[in-house]
Amino acid sequence: MQDRGGAAPGDAVRVVDHKRKFAGVAHYSSTSQISLRLLSHRDEAIDGAFYRGRIAQALEYRRRVVSDSDAYRVVFSEGDLLPGLIIDRYAGAVVIQTLDQGMDRALPEILAAVGELMAPDTIVLRNDVAVRERESLPVEKKVLAGDASAPVPIRMNGFTFHADLMGGQKTGVYLDQRENYAAAARFARGRVLDCFTSSGGFALHAAARADTVIGIDSSAHAVELARSNAAANGVGNIEFRQADVFDFLASEAHGRRSYGTIVLDPPAFAKSRGTVDGAARGYKEINLRALRLLEKGGVLVTCSCSHHMSEAMLAELVAEAALDAGRTLRVIDRRIQASDHPILLTVPETLYLKCLVLQALD
Repeated sequence: MQDRGGAAPGDAVRVVDHKRKFAGVAHYSSTSQISLRLLSHRDEAIDGAFYRGRIAQALEYRRRVVSDSDAYRVVFSEGDLLPGLIIDRYAGAVVIQTLDQGMDRALPEILAAVGELMAPDTIVLRNDVAVRERESLPVEKKVLAGDASAPVPIRMNGFTFHADLMGGQKTGVYLDQRENYAAAARFARGRVLDCFTSSGGFALHAAARADTVIGIDSSAHAVELARSNAAANGVGNIEFRQADVFDFLASEAHGRRSYGTIVLDPPAFAKSRGTVDGAARGYKEINLRALRLLEKGGVLVTCSCSHHMSEAMLAELVAEAALDAGRTLRVIDRRIQASDHPILLTVPETLYLKCLVLQALD
């Protein structure tokens, strides 16, 4: 049984066990199923100095692990011991998400630390995520400083991208695939098909090794942004099309077309434990359709960004799809999210992105 001790929503509270022994300091949420989010094992004040220190530590880690990119995740919630807080850098702009009552109340202290440590010219609050509803917090987007009316040019692995901070995926672009873009490009060959291309990340990285690249996305806005990214980098062997990926794969199979490399980077099919079974059918079906288009010796890059779908589950589903398609696959690389999204060993939810690179042997 939990004794709230008069705590108000978003308070930083001292946590004690049933013997009244101190356990740590945590943010208290009055409405979420997760009522306590641990901030420190020490009995310390959760104030401006605390947030400045944790964000400074996070920045120092990124200086060690991020290269050739000015867009990356600065704070990854529990992975940086700041549960409920996301901070992303996009060149001179910063995007912040406060996902629980505690971090939402601490926004003034967080902004002060960000201003001092990062000196951004633009600050955007992307609190347009459904998880805030569980915290009885408003779902909203705000520009807190500067101008976010136009996409922000950024550098990622030496490429120029445009991040739409107000309307783009997540907080602008997919930062968690940054390292996987470069890794997957090493295996690109022949005709490349990039499914769910979004801003064109896999497509642009693969283009130098490919004969031609086709990028598919159901969003007209994403396709327009991907085209502008290709133009900004002077890449001419990419064609981006707006289409439903499942329908496109079926149409290509009907036309007996084939590809040397296929990338599947779908949105999270499994957004909760209750949707895992339905998501599994979706993952298997999309991999089955891709395998029917893959050339002998070709490479399939298949991803899942749902933490409810483990790597073992994803591998099993792809194996089932391979059996149904009569294909023999071997794993040539296994990857996770970029290192600016560190995984806290005791919080399995911080490991959410899985990426398998497989080669068809027949």
